[in-house]
Amino acid sequence: MPDSSWRNWWATPFVAVAGGYLASLIGWPLPWMVGSLLAVILVRCLTPWQLGPVPGGRKFGQLIIGVGIGLHFNPAVVEQVIDHFGLILSGALITGLSCLIGVWLMLRTGEDRPTAFFSSMPGGSQEMVNLGARNGAILSSVAAAQSLRVLAVVLCVPAIFKYLIGDGALLSHPVSVDWRWLLGLSLGGAVVAWLWQRLKQPNPWLFGPLLLTSVASISYDLQLGLPNGASQLGQLLIGSGLGCHFNRAFFRRAPSFLARTLLGTSLMMLAASLAAIGLGALTHLDVRSLTLGMMPGGIAEMSLTAEVLQLSVPLVTAMQVMRLLFVLFLAEPLYRRWVRNSA
Repeated sequence: MPDSSWRNWWATPFVAVAGGYLASLIGWPLPWMVGSLLAVILVRCLTPWQLGPVPGGRKFGQLIIGVGIGLHFNPAVVEQVIDHFGLILSGALITGLSCLIGVWLMLRTGEDRPTAFFSSMPGGSQEMVNLGARNGAILSSVAAAQSLRVLAVVLCVPAIFKYLIGDGALLSHPVSVDWRWLLGLSLGGAVVAWLWQRLKQPNPWLFGPLLLTSVASISYDLQLGLPNGASQLGQLLIGSGLGCHFNRAFFRRAPSFLARTLLGTSLMMLAASLAAIGLGALTHLDVRSLTLGMMPGGIAEMSLTAEVLQLSVPLVTAMQVMRLLFVLFLAEPLYRRWVRNSA
């Protein structure tokens, strides 16, 4: 690796660890993700030092988290997820439809149609940029809106749940660690992720290990967990990688657009919360798990929040995956139909 690249990122792990440690001292939820994220952003915004992401760090972090999430699946929870498939489908649809709030807000304040639409979709950042590119959106605005939405959800949702709503009921998590299984699942997950990436599928380094591990965990009823510190390492790598997307120029560019994005994200979160309360009343499932499952954030971040707060990780993960699939497969056809009808 060139020396200049090494100089860009060698300090990133140290800054991330310092931020995560300070966040853990004050009891912040998801401290190693949120702390590392904020620490990297502060260094990049308040100093001339533009820290770069650790090469491959975010992918490795997603692989760890994907294996960890997959280990929460077992035959009993899969049966529960299947029994509530209609609920999961409804939650994903409501979350997808809530993005129309953001689209309406963007259009009312002067954004062009493709930029407003793909900036507001709660899908992956790179995927929405690619779809926006095919439909004439302003790509810098789409990328900025998607990054800011994930940042807002990661910073706000775990804190709100921790300090205003409280922890969920204690669940029985597996505690045993089998290094042979974990090594095999990690290597196999990396292979699946590489193949998933070659096929140009979304979020390969999370979905690949998650899919392989969940299938193995369900098939063999593994009842395993990650070793101490593994989840924190995954959080740190993901958080520091996300933080490297932000600097002073990002927050100075089109501040009114960023403010509208934050407002739209807040309204989407409010709509998801109200819908989760309604679904919880109808099904008697835990409202906290339903709310996390419907939040317009990333799958890894929301599943980790569920794990830390001792909520139903499989239910949250299933709802987040279903919502992402809806957005990825339906966003462009719906947009083009909208354009044709308007014409």
